[in-house]
Amino acid sequence: MSAYILRRILMIVPTLFGIMLISFAIIQIVPGGPVERMVAVLSGSGGDRLGGGGDFGGQGQSMGADAASSQYRGSQGLDPAFIESLKKQYGFDKPAPERFWLMIKNYLTFNFGKSYFQDTPVLTLIGQKLPVSISIGLWVMLLSYTISIPLGIRKAVADGSRFDAWTSAVIAIGYAIPSFTLGVLLLTLFAGSSFWQIFPNRGLFSSNWADLSTWHKITDYFWHLTLPLIAMTFGAFATLTMLTKNSFLDEIRKQYVLTARMKGLTSNRVLYGHVFRNAMLIVIAGFPAAFIGALFSSSLLIERTFSLDGLGYLTFNAVLNRDYPVVLANIYILSLVALVVNLISDLIYMLIDPRIDFEARET
Repeated sequence: MSAYILRRILMIVPTLFGIMLISFAIIQIVPGGPVERMVAVLSGSGGDRLGGGGDFGGQGQSMGADAASSQYRGSQGLDPAFIESLKKQYGFDKPAPERFWLMIKNYLTFNFGKSYFQDTPVLTLIGQKLPVSISIGLWVMLLSYTISIPLGIRKAVADGSRFDAWTSAVIAIGYAIPSFTLGVLLLTLFAGSSFWQIFPNRGLFSSNWADLSTWHKITDYFWHLTLPLIAMTFGAFATLTMLTKNSFLDEIRKQYVLTARMKGLTSNRVLYGHVFRNAMLIVIAGFPAAFIGALFSSSLLIERTFSLDGLGYLTFNAVLNRDYPVVLANIYILSLVALVVNLISDLIYMLIDPRIDFEARET
């Protein structure tokens, strides 16, 4: 097992390098970079679209004879020397290969630099937003597993029954509806847009949250979290329910279950004493990957829909504003975490089921 773990760890390095290389290359060909956006702000043609700090007003704005020949749209009226100073400030005065190698060198020590437009270290921004995303991800996973495991077991036991049929229809609907679409519907119905004002339509806390008592802080937190959790959980539990059902069905049809029943064991004893232990292996082992998926993938659109100030919302604004340090840092961290979690998931499989040997499969 140690050789397999070592190989997997060593594979993380080239995989992560390839992800960052592709991401960096895509960013180079995307129009409207940070320099061009700042030029648009200073020339008065795009200031309303910039989402962050960066106070560059009044810095050497003068008519330059060759400004019209600048590669940046809207640069007329700006001193070419000032354009060059912007390029240097954002690091675009160096060739792309040099910028890439400098980025990789810094990322090895988790030095992600500062946000272009908020003048704040990227790690600080991520640390500020991470608790919101973790909070949402944890509750989504808790609700998903709490609903999916009992429901999946019940469907496996009642396979082919009316209960199995109508719950499968509900699951199919949950799987088909995107979480952000359901979120918009919930906002429209229950957040005062057109129908009922029952839940708040934005944020994770009320404006007077700091002044509330402990009990009211808890209730206020869940009051704000209700609609986002419903939107995310409705789709998340569908896949997990069918995984649980199919896993239990596979075990129920095996020979050892028939033998246990022939020995006179009760249905519950067979189900929870023998089948449950084996059928839950795949569900338990997939927990780390499922949590990372709920934390980083689904939350982006939900955070945008409900204006929750988490990692998804931060990344969304960074993409719009071409805040490349924030975008690339999120890609790097997400990729690294995903690669490590995949390794942990494989190790959990091997620990809880000794029959699984990934090392033998590779030889």
